Amino acid sequence: MEVWSFIREELSDNRKVMLMVVVDRNGSSPGVIGFKMAVSETGSMKGSIGGGVMEYNMVELAKRELKKNDLKPFIKKQIHSPDAGNEKSGLICSGEQTHAFIPIDKSNYKSINDIVIKLDIGDNGALQINPSGLTFKENQTIHETVFDYSSEKEWFYQEQVGLKNTLYIFGAGHVSLPVSQIFRVLDFKVVLLDDRKDLSTFENNMFAHQKKIVDYKSIGKFVEEGKNSYAIIMTVGHKSDEIVLKQLVKKNLKYLGMIGSKNKVKNIYESLRNQGISGEVLSKVDAPIGLSINSKTTAEIAISIAAKVIQTKNGK
Repeated sequence: MEVWSFIREELSDNRKVMLMVVVDRNGSSPGVIGFKMAVSETGSMKGSIGGGVMEYNMVELAKRELKKNDLKPFIKKQIHSPDAGNEKSGLICSGEQTHAFIPIDKSNYKSINDIVIKLDIGDNGALQINPSGLTFKENQTIHETVFDYSSEKEWFYQEQVGLKNTLYIFGAGHVSLPVSQIFRVLDFKVVLLDDRKDLSTFENNMFAHQKKIVDYKSIGKFVEEGKNSYAIIMTVGHKSDEIVLKQLVKKNLKYLGMIGSKNKVKNIYESLRNQGISGEVLSKVDAPIGLSINSKTTAEIAISIAAKVIQTKNGK
């Protein structure tokens, strides 16, 4: 998000920018496919493509290119070996990564602005890059990042742009504020749901992308299933927690957690088992929620929740 906002600001001041994108990676390499960095003609920059001497060299290359009149997108491979000749990166970690350099000027303002707006409201789109430049297709979903290289004049890169992961928070109490803030920073789409009206912590939550007043007895329709869906339950009481959990535990979610003491969790589980929900199904719920770090404050609880969700997301 910061890279795209930075580019928009530079374009607003009629300054050219070079966008660098990691489009391919093999072996041990610091940059991950999709990493981005933008360098302005003023020398200011935002983002990262992996850091170190390789990034420094790529930034210097971007600065030199921006001084040219006839700018066109190009591909630059970096091999992390001292024997790689003109393609050596300065690193020695034995891998390699490939960058696309895309010059951007005022003519690209609409596309960049569309990306920023979509990211801000939590929508997605498809970013496409080729020797002709950059395009953005709103509301288009792609299921995998693609890089196809035939020659310097024939290559193509495509990725999903947007908040791919969604966190559903049931309960807009005091803990929901730092949780929303942290997950906003983590580039999750944050959806906050509560059944109470005129709740100050609901009204004052400026971090959630969406806020909804709902009936907890019929919340299934608000939560999409899939590997990009995460849900945490922290309603005002154990009865409403149970009502929400009973519906969500049947869904295919990447992560499902519930806040509360061990005794509260035990009682809710026992009640749900008496209603026909098996212990095997309940075992996929992270409860009590989060990593055990002896959390005391709402901010510490939020960090423990975020740490557990990141651990789950990254498959650890």
